[in-house]
Amino acid sequence: MLVALHLELSGLSPALIGLTLAIGLAAASLTGLAAAAVAGRVGRRMTLAGIGLLMALTGIDLALAREPGLLVVSGLTGMLGAASVDYGPFASVEQAVLTETVQPKARNRAFGRYSLTGGLFNAAGGLSTALFSGTRAFFLLYAAIGVITALLPLLMSSRVEGEPAQAVFGSFRPLAGLAALFALDSLGGGFVANAVIAYWLHARFSVGPGLLGPVFAGVAILQSLSYEVSGRLADRVGLINTMVFTHLPSNVLLLLIPFSPTLAWAIALLLARFALSQMDVPARQAYIVSIVPPGERAGAVAMTGAVRGVAMSFGPALAGIAIGAAAFGLPFFAGGGLKMVYDLGLFAAFRNRRAEHES
Repeated sequence: MLVALHLELSGLSPALIGLTLAIGLAAASLTGLAAAAVAGRVGRRMTLAGIGLLMALTGIDLALAREPGLLVVSGLTGMLGAASVDYGPFASVEQAVLTETVQPKARNRAFGRYSLTGGLFNAAGGLSTALFSGTRAFFLLYAAIGVITALLPLLMSSRVEGEPAQAVFGSFRPLAGLAALFALDSLGGGFVANAVIAYWLHARFSVGPGLLGPVFAGVAILQSLSYEVSGRLADRVGLINTMVFTHLPSNVLLLLIPFSPTLAWAIALLLARFALSQMDVPARQAYIVSIVPPGERAGAVAMTGAVRGVAMSFGPALAGIAIGAAAFGLPFFAGGGLKMVYDLGLFAAFRNRRAEHES
């Protein structure tokens, strides 16, 4: 959330800010592929520890770098945090572990609580921004958390390693159509990534970090609560229905945000939108891992994540140009429109294809 403002204070233009966010989004997804492959060779615990070190490296770069070039490439580690907690190299490994450690009938709620945990810590991070008058100290804290994150997997039981997989990346034919729809959704999401919205609020209403921190902490709390609701809802109406019937109304709200006459209206619409927009995340995660063989789950998460992240990476660059040209509504119109097309396409194509654990 503070990344875009930090880059602006460091002298980067709106176009370079958009480029930096785009690199971070693309790298977050592509490193997921690398994490899945490495985990198959050296183990899940060592892979998660290595990702924690990449997180620390990103924080050090943002805190200490002065040259624009070094700031632009800060996202190459995949840990820039320009998007939601659903992206990044951690996801492919963690979600494979989660699927294998819960009973199938409890899978929907398990993924809801997995997302809930990440969301609550995301909210804590948002609140912590209000405690820092300068953003460099915040990124040093981020680096320290990365070091702690690197140590924690080494304390895990060997049970998290699972059974050896013959092929991490198997046949992706069952996922091809789904991945194409995810790409469309993520392209729209790139226009309205959290960092882009934070920068838009700053550009449109002159909002500073002192208010952005609590606002996005509130966003994270609402998202976290919605994750728990998502798991329970999926048990009742199914994964695909949960994804579509919560996501579509959120995109209608997204289209209304640029018409906000005041900051209060903009924040209210954002909070309403985010209360619904991420309910599809646990359902999507549970659906992906439940339509492929167990040995291919990490690869399936990584592949669909890579497609989504690369598609999303185009959005911030275009949104940065639009904001720089004072076309303030364009990111929201483009993002909301593309996402609505995704919702309708997903329902039409996959409403009759159930996951393995759905009756």
